[in-house]
Amino acid sequence: MTRIITLLTDFGTADGYVGELKGVLATGAAGAALVDVAHDLAPHDVDGARLALARYWQKFPNGTVHVVVIDPGVGGDRAALAVESEGRYLVGPDNGVLSPALLHPGMRCVSLPIPAGAAPTFHGRDVFAPAAAELAQGIALDALGDPLGDPVIRRTPEATRRDDGAIAGVVITIDRFGNAVTNLVARRGGTLVVGGRKIPLSRSYSDVAPGALVALVGSSGLVEIAMREGNAAVQLGVTRGSDVVLVPP
Repeated sequence: MTRIITLLTDFGTADGYVGELKGVLATGAAGAALVDVAHDLAPHDVDGARLALARYWQKFPNGTVHVVVIDPGVGGDRAALAVESEGRYLVGPDNGVLSPALLHPGMRCVSLPIPAGAAPTFHGRDVFAPAAAELAQGIALDALGDPLGDPVIRRTPEATRRDDGAIAGVVITIDRFGNAVTNLVARRGGTLVVGGRKIPLSRSYSDVAPGALVALVGSSGLVEIAMREGNAAVQLGVTRGSDVVLVPP
């Protein structure tokens, strides 16, 4: 079976960095299918990458190798990780970006050695890509490094129930459409309150007219605030961390 290697980085596509990664992977794992998930994440945005990874890593077949390089601490004392979780492999820095896989029971991870000749500014090319190529060739995880028992894990903040029964949460990310994704779950509907605006939960974007705000449960299962054919984050002035409240029906 052809192995799949996915790539998620903040490199952009204008400078050739992605090409260097792919060159190492194509040389070390000839025949592997290389899948570009995204390279235009905000630079150094570990939490944004963590949330992006959570959406897709389990959607790929068992044996897939996910390379994630959002690495503001490159060249420092953070560890480099290779992880096996739920039948997939992940390679990236030990800064919490791999948390979606690290949170699963039975996961295993090893600390990758840093080769003497590795550029301290580009572990994506010199550490992570070679390790991913080896995993794609069927090399065992344990052969790549020493076990690491306490990797860095970052978690999405949990919503809290207030004394009046409402649920207080926050915006956890803004997607490219300007939708403000929250940490709220709404199984019974309700009304979202953000920036003094009250927005009843709807089923889909098409439930409102173009230019109108709408709150709904997105494809991730979390409540999001959108503007049909517009940018809700700009309209409401919300950013990551902005407060939101769900008032039950």
